[in-house]
Amino acid sequence: MSAAHGPAPRDAPVVAPIRESANRQNLLLLTQLRWIAALGQIATILVVWLVLGIPLPLLSMAAVIATLLLVNAASVWRVRSGRPVSNGELFLQLLLDVAALTIQLSLSGGADNPFVILFLLQVILGAVLLETWSAWTLVATTGAAFLGLMHQRIALAAPPDLYSQGILPFHVQGTFIGFLLAAGLLVFFVDKINRNLRLRDRRLGDLGRQAAEEEHIVRMGLLASGAAHELGTPLATLAVILNDWRRLPVFSHDPGMAQEMEDMQAQLDRCKSIVTGILLSAGEARGEHIVSTSASRFVDELVAEWRAFRSPRRLDYMNLFRPDERILSDPALKQVIASLFDNAFEASPEWMRVTVRREEERLVLDVEDAGPGFTQTMLEEFGKPYRSSKNRAGSGLGLFLVVNVVRKLGGTVEAGNRPDGGARVTLALPLERLRAEEPDGRR
Repeated sequence: MSAAHGPAPRDAPVVAPIRESANRQNLLLLTQLRWIAALGQIATILVVWLVLGIPLPLLSMAAVIATLLLVNAASVWRVRSGRPVSNGELFLQLLLDVAALTIQLSLSGGADNPFVILFLLQVILGAVLLETWSAWTLVATTGAAFLGLMHQRIALAAPPDLYSQGILPFHVQGTFIGFLLAAGLLVFFVDKINRNLRLRDRRLGDLGRQAAEEEHIVRMGLLASGAAHELGTPLATLAVILNDWRRLPVFSHDPGMAQEMEDMQAQLDRCKSIVTGILLSAGEARGEHIVSTSASRFVDELVAEWRAFRSPRRLDYMNLFRPDERILSDPALKQVIASLFDNAFEASPEWMRVTVRREEERLVLDVEDAGPGFTQTMLEEFGKPYRSSKNRAGSGLGLFLVVNVVRKLGGTVEAGNRPDGGARVTLALPLERLRAEEPDGRR
């Protein structure tokens, strides 16, 4: 993901936490490996000492195991702290494992110890987990440790009757056990590490897709803002002309024409309100129309305003938001929710239902209709631009904007079909973001 030329990619600050999260998962795997290694060392020491009768420096070897257990306990706390884990920290963890293994081998036969094959396990883990320079440094370190053990030449005092019991020489047995242990641990942990890496790559792919969608939204916002500015002048001209017409006797003395003039004025006011909302959402005059209200009143007023303009034949509205909560009302959020209402109304003008409720610290809004519902393809591509059942050019942007705006607020949008027919869209927003922070990030 790094660039070979030019500046760093603009999503680098977002990519770094994902890599650090993968490192944290890999550190957790290393702690699991260390628990297994400590138990394996204890079992091996007991077998060699009690079964084979080979004397060992038990206190020194027990001190190494105790140190590993203490370090592992600290590593578990480190993982749970949630702080980012760097490549250097993983490198130090593996160096610590190499040092502990070297000390244990030096206390139990040096390079003649069959478990010297476990050095290879550390090298392979380093090749998978670490950056290139760190992996090669680990190779050099394990190589130097192996050479040091070769020059140590400390042989264990094996009982003379060890080979007279009809069993394979203990060195060959130990080599076989070490091979099985290293192979089994490699398969188990490398598989888990690869899963972490695949999860990281999938998150990076999601980030790339999200960046493309946000760039698309920026372009749309610029176009909408420019169009709103351009529409301001003709709307103002129409308002002046309409006021002049209303004073003419031909209109004022005709009740039918007067009513039509009132309807035209109402629609003109609505157009001006829409243009103002676009400019507010684009960041102009931000904060002037953001007011403190309650969650229940916010949804109540939004439903009443939308119902007055759209006049659905039947709208079942249930406000179950208890207890109420003080929030900040933002026109951009109102437009997002109104867009959900518009989609449901277009699919099912005869009936729709809106339910608002509270689930712990979330405001949850359900919008249901009795239309044809979502196809499986639409559900799989929900929230992507230009995915719609309407055969119109440019359709499918409404839900795309809904999903992205709600995601910016830390919420979620889920779509599905009702058991008795029709569609259901559920919008969930964290109350913390609504009551403590404006959508543009100012507190």
